[in-house]
Amino acid sequence: MKILVVGGGGREHAIIKKLKENKTIEKIYALPGNGGIAADAECMAIGATDIDGIVKFAVENSIDYAVVAPDDPLVLGCVDALEEKGILCFGPRANAAIIEGSKAFSKNLMKKYGIPTAAYEVFDDADRALEYIKTAPIPTVIKADGLALGKGVIIAMTREEAEDAVISIMKDKKFGKSGNSIVIEEFLEGPEVSVLSFTDGKTVVPMISSMDHKRAGDNDTGLNTGGMGTVAPNPYYTEAVARECMDKIFIPTINAMNAEGRTFKGCLYFGLMITKNGPKVIEYNCRFGDPETQVVLPLLRTDLFTVMQAVTDGTLSDIKVEFSDKHAACVIMASEGYPVSYEKGYEITIPDDIADCVFVAGAALKDGRLVTSGGRVLGVTAIADTLKEAIDGSYDMVERIHFDNAFYRHDIGARALKASE
Repeated sequence: MKILVVGGGGREHAIIKKLKENKTIEKIYALPGNGGIAADAECMAIGATDIDGIVKFAVENSIDYAVVAPDDPLVLGCVDALEEKGILCFGPRANAAIIEGSKAFSKNLMKKYGIPTAAYEVFDDADRALEYIKTAPIPTVIKADGLALGKGVIIAMTREEAEDAVISIMKDKKFGKSGNSIVIEEFLEGPEVSVLSFTDGKTVVPMISSMDHKRAGDNDTGLNTGGMGTVAPNPYYTEAVARECMDKIFIPTINAMNAEGRTFKGCLYFGLMITKNGPKVIEYNCRFGDPETQVVLPLLRTDLFTVMQAVTDGTLSDIKVEFSDKHAACVIMASEGYPVSYEKGYEITIPDDIADCVFVAGAALKDGRLVTSGGRVLGVTAIADTLKEAIDGSYDMVERIHFDNAFYRHDIGARALKASE
């Protein structure tokens, strides 16, 4: 079997490392991949949004199966284009990927089908949005409608911050055309939980829950990022909460998408908040989360490729998907200055004995050496019997890895540890 994985970050590295466990897979290509992924797959310089280039490569190289991992190519219809050439894929078609591609769509879907979420209003006119802000409850949450690399959400604690957010997104086009429309929604309180799930459009199989850490600095300070670290499982996601989510959120979402003629097959990510009124959906993603994938997939005991094929074939109910009962912690090592501006090109040294625990996100090969090339550079994941051991293990490895200008949070998992005591 020849496999193609679209994407080039830590999430894709985690997927590729897991796929390598299947002995029927002879070759894995990563498009475009990165300098670290090159140790585990053959990287080709074809961008993740170059749909024509991806399809041409897949056809010319007789690819048997493709995994489309990032949001952009999914929303652009990469799966549709590959399937039209007879190539089997893991990932939703464009008409289902809209669940992430448009926040207005997903909010309207939840309202229509009674799926619990925050109250909201949608605006495509900045002046109308600014008028609404004058009387809206504060704090409030302002979201760019389209994709924004996980950074298109602003929590405004004051009316001035809310106004600035609207102007920044809609008038200054901070996120480009993704901010042509915005969603202004109720500020919810409670612990956040990420639940990735496999679904073939009929059956939903939730993966191990996780807790992301979005802010750049310790104690949840600083700017929002794509994620500075994760732990799994999330102690707030109890069996009772899981049952309620399955009954009120997971299955209703799949049924709603089917009713809309937008059957979702792939990995559907549920971003949840456990409020005093029960779990509510903060957001959907149409793919594996990053860095959640870097703690969830290492705990997967069932062969990943087998699960993916069952999703594609519509036979997910026929297999048993099992996870380890251990704990995982991932600390992201980033470039100083991320998520704003940062320098690149610093050599990265990773001891050989821990290389299998490192997922490379932003690195390139230069004269045979691995050098930094992005904001988030590495995800360092440890697995252990307890959460504390996993956290300690991850930080022990981080201290053994070096590149100039590195920074990372020192409190990944601290909140989860406190909650589990």
